[in-house]
Amino acid sequence: MLQGIRNASQHWLGKIVLTIIFTLLIAGVGIFGVEEFFRGGASNKVATVGSTPITAEQVRQAYQNQLQRYQTQLKRPLTPDQARMLGLDRQVMSQLITEAALDQKTHDLGLVVPDSAVIKAIHEEKSFQNAQGQFEPQLFYQTLQRAGLNEGMFVREQRSVIARLQLAEAVSSDLHVPVAMREAVHRYTTERRAAAYLMLTPSVAGQIPEPTDDELKTWYEANKSGFRAPEFRAVNLLVVEPEAMAKPDAITEADARAAYALNKDRYGAPEKRTIQQIVFPDPAAAEAARKAITDGAKTFEAVATERGTDDKDLTLGTLTKSELFDKAVADAAFALPEGGVSQPVQGRFGTVLLRVTKIEPGTVKPFEAVEGEIRKGLALARARDAMETTRDAIEDQRAGAKPLADIAAERGLKIVSVKAVDLNGKGPDGQRVADIPDPDTTVPALFRAEIGGDNEPLRTKTGGYVWYDVTGIDAAHDKPLDEVKDGVKAGWTATEIAKRLQAKGRELVEKINKGETMEAAAQEVGVNLQEAQDLARNQAKDMLKPDDVNLIFATPVGKAGTAAAGDSRAVFKVTAATVPAFVADSPSDKQITQSFQAALADDVLSQYISEVQKNAGVKVDPAALRRAIGGEY
Repeated sequence: MLQGIRNASQHWLGKIVLTIIFTLLIAGVGIFGVEEFFRGGASNKVATVGSTPITAEQVRQAYQNQLQRYQTQLKRPLTPDQARMLGLDRQVMSQLITEAALDQKTHDLGLVVPDSAVIKAIHEEKSFQNAQGQFEPQLFYQTLQRAGLNEGMFVREQRSVIARLQLAEAVSSDLHVPVAMREAVHRYTTERRAAAYLMLTPSVAGQIPEPTDDELKTWYEANKSGFRAPEFRAVNLLVVEPEAMAKPDAITEADARAAYALNKDRYGAPEKRTIQQIVFPDPAAAEAARKAITDGAKTFEAVATERGTDDKDLTLGTLTKSELFDKAVADAAFALPEGGVSQPVQGRFGTVLLRVTKIEPGTVKPFEAVEGEIRKGLALARARDAMETTRDAIEDQRAGAKPLADIAAERGLKIVSVKAVDLNGKGPDGQRVADIPDPDTTVPALFRAEIGGDNEPLRTKTGGYVWYDVTGIDAAHDKPLDEVKDGVKAGWTATEIAKRLQAKGRELVEKINKGETMEAAAQEVGVNLQEAQDLARNQAKDMLKPDDVNLIFATPVGKAGTAAAGDSRAVFKVTAATVPAFVADSPSDKQITQSFQAALADDVLSQYISEVQKNAGVKVDPAALRRAIGGEY
C-alpha cells in the first residue's frame, strides 16, 4: 500500500519526498501551535521532540534545500522576506518535527535498521545505477552533490527514512474503503456531459485604443514581477578531467605492447560460423542420424526434414562463439571443420547434431594500427587512478589561499571564466552557458556558494573535479519600464481584450439563461455554434481546454456559463449529463479501492503523527531558529 512511498524514499530525494508528504498529512497541525515556545540561549538545539533534538545544522540544511526547490520552481531567487511570507520557516520546522517525532517513536519501539539494509537500498536505487544496472559510485556521489548532501549525511538519513517507513506502514496498512466513498468517486470519474458552445475570439473585442502612459505605468506596477531580471553570478571554474590530465606520450612502447597482448581480441573481429542444428529426443536417435549422414545414406537436410525442422529453424545464424547461449553447443560448433557434422551434443534443450556450413576467420589489427588507441586508453586509466592525488594536491594549494588562476597556470590547466549565469544555467541572452561542465550539478552549487567562500570541489561524471569561486553577484531586480515597454504594452492590450470578452460573455450568458437560444447568441457575435459530446472532467475536447470542461461540469444541466479559453473565451450551455450504474467489486471499483486506500492511510498516519507529537512533547527555541535560518522576523 505504501510501496510508492517506499520506492520514492530510496533515492537521493527520499527524505525530501517523505517530508513533503508528511507535511501535507499534518496540515493544520502547524508547529507553532503544537507546544509552547521556550526561549533559549545559544544552544545548538533549535527544537526537541521528546528526547530527540533538532539541531541548527539540520534546520539550516533543510531550509536551504526547501529554498532551492522554490527558487527552481519560480525560476527566480527569493529574498528572506519573500521566503518568510511563503512560510518556508514553518514548513521546514513542521517537516523536521514530524521526522523527529517518528524517530523518537522508532527509538522507543526499538526499531533498528542494520548497515546491510541501508547499503542494499542504496545499491538497488536506479538513480545510482549505470546502463547495465550496476551500482556506479560516480553517479552516487554526483547525485548527492546535486542535493547538497554528503555521503555520511545521506546514509544517516536513509537509515532514518527506512525506519520511519516501517513504522508508517505498520500504522496505516490494510485499510477498508467505505462503499459510500467508492460510489462518490465512481460518480465523479464516470460522469459524462454534452454542451453547445461558441468561441469569442479577440476580434469580437473590437479595436483596442492605444494605451496612455499612465495606463501603461499602472499596469506595469501591478504586473512588475513578470518583468523581473533573475540573479546572475560571475564565477571562475577550474576543471580537472582525466582526459585533460592523460599523457599518452608518457606511455612506453613496452607497456603498450603488453596491453595489446592481454587484450588482442578487442582489436579486431572474432571468428564467426554459420551453424545448423537438428534436435533429437535422445542420444541414440542422434547417433543413428549422424551415422546415416556420414555413410552417405541421407543428407543433413533430409534428416532435418524427417525431424520436422524447416529451413527457417535449421540454421541458427552466423554467430561468434560468445553469441551462442549454450556452452556445450558453442564448444562443439567451433571445434568442427567447415562442412563437418558433430557427434551428438547434449545441449541445454536436448540432444543435437550440428553442422558448420561456413567459417569467417577472425581478424586482429596489428599493434601499429592500434598503438595510439592503446596509449590513450592506458594514459586515461592512469590519470583516473591519479585523480585523487591531484585533488589532494590542489586542495592543499587552496588551503594556502592560492587563487584558482595561479593553480591553473602552474599545472597547465585552463580557467573557465563565466561572466554571468542564472539559476537555470542561462546567460543574460537567455541561452544556455556552454562553458559550465555538468551544469545540473555545478550551477546549483554556484548558487549555494558565497563570494570568497571555501567550497568543496564537485565530482564530474567522468571521475574528475571542478573547483569554483563566485567572483560577483548581480542581484535579482525589476527591469525599468522603459526597458520593457513593448512587453508591457502587449500585456496591457491582452488584458483589455480579455476584459471586453469577459463582459460580452457574461452578457450572452444572461440572455441564454433567460431563454435566448445558443444559435441566436452565435449569430449576434458572428461565430459558429459547436457541439461537444462525451466530455470528461479534466480532459480537453475539441476547442475546449480542461478548465473550460471543468466549468461545464460545475454548471447545472440546461444552464449557460462562460470560461477563458486561451486568448479567446467560451460561452457554453450544458445540454446533457449521464452517469453509468455503480457495480461493486467491478474492475473499476477495485481500482478506486486501491487508489483510495493510500488516501485513507495518509489520514490515519496524520492522526497518528499528531498523537505522537502530543505525547512526546514539542519544544521550539525561536531565537535558535532565527539564528539557524538567518535574519530576524
